[in-house]
Amino acid sequence: MAKVISTLFISADGVAEIDPDWHFPYFDENMGRAVTEDYDAADVLLIGRETYDSFAGAWPDREAAGGEDAGFAKQLGDVRKVVVSRQSLELPWRNSELIAGDLLGAVTALKADAGVRGILIPGSISVVQQLLAAGLVDELRLLVHPVAARKGRRLFDEGDTAYHLRVLATEAYPTGVLRVIYAPGEAPGKAGYDDVKDQVPAGS
Repeated sequence: MAKVISTLFISADGVAEIDPDWHFPYFDENMGRAVTEDYDAADVLLIGRETYDSFAGAWPDREAAGGEDAGFAKQLGDVRKVVVSRQSLELPWRNSELIAGDLLGAVTALKADAGVRGILIPGSISVVQQLLAAGLVDELRLLVHPVAARKGRRLFDEGDTAYHLRVLATEAYPTGVLRVIYAPGEAPGKAGYDDVKDQVPAGS
């Protein structure tokens, strides 16, 4: 079963809608390595229309220009790209296809496809939110910037049910950026809560 992995740049106050003013000052070789690891683990990119338009408007030209990021641009061009949209779209970038059917059904089928090794969702906040609600995200890989953005779209929308997460790995960079990899988890059991509560001194 292929994993669905969400990778996001995010501020300390939970904003995942990137503003270059707070993102790019923190981008260094460590973050670049983390991004490379995320993309190397996947053979399918699952992306929303806005993310697709942004990528398709930049990376093919960078590949053609042959600069220092041409190798990564070629990797993005070569990978299978599944685009989420309710509208019929022209998809000029090679290896791009419109999602077939509804999102949840299509992702469930991709996860079960023996030919798919990993599914990466870069950005695409609304896609991630829908898949989180459906329990279809296997890992959240967050690069948490040490800045409060104070405006912009947040990853976690309002809802009636809390998302409990367990930490798989953490890494701190010299810039103050934290890389945190989460998987879906469960709330601590009441027995564990009682054990901790009994250790707290009275009056604390």
